[in-house]
Amino acid sequence: MSRSWSGRPRQRYFRRPRSRWRKILDYALAFAVLGLLILVSARLDRVETRRTEGVAVVNDGDSITLGGERIRLRGIDAPEYSQICRKDGADYPCGRRSREALSKLVSGRQVRCAGWERDRYGRLLGECTAAGADLNRSQVEAGWAVAYGGYEAEEAAARLGRKGLWAGDFDRPRDWRTMHGDMAEIEHGSYGRMLNWLREIFRFS
Repeated sequence: MSRSWSGRPRQRYFRRPRSRWRKILDYALAFAVLGLLILVSARLDRVETRRTEGVAVVNDGDSITLGGERIRLRGIDAPEYSQICRKDGADYPCGRRSREALSKLVSGRQVRCAGWERDRYGRLLGECTAAGADLNRSQVEAGWAVAYGGYEAEEAAARLGRKGLWAGDFDRPRDWRTMHGDMAEIEHGSYGRMLNWLREIFRFS
């Protein structure tokens, strides 16, 4: 059986040598990646879980001060202290009521908090307990805070039972802050966790 032959010589392909600027760019990229890895490894302690306990001072319905550490209860959002809501056709200080509810849960008991994230105010985002009671969850269950990246089932139950804030009309705390000129805070879900991780790694203070 005969084979056809085109008579044309085989083409050989040669790799074009990299230009000087391409080499410089490659080296710069390699050094940048190496520098990033060194930076991340040097700052991993910033994203380690921190634990603190003691007698807490309640600031409002979702934040406390514990041993000099300002802590924001993670996954929930309570009315601001000066926020006003409406129930049975009348205004009432729901921000103060929310703070009172958290104060009753704490009531001089030892409070334990754990977390590693920090919000834009530098507060530790923590899960806190007092005498075994989950403060974050309890505030949402009682209707004095809303879900903010967590505790959606507890919020749904409180809404159904018309507890706390849900017994009347109110602006969600995030919306209230926006209406009063405050920047919207990122919810404490997975997206917020990623941004908080990046903030801690690249924070130069």
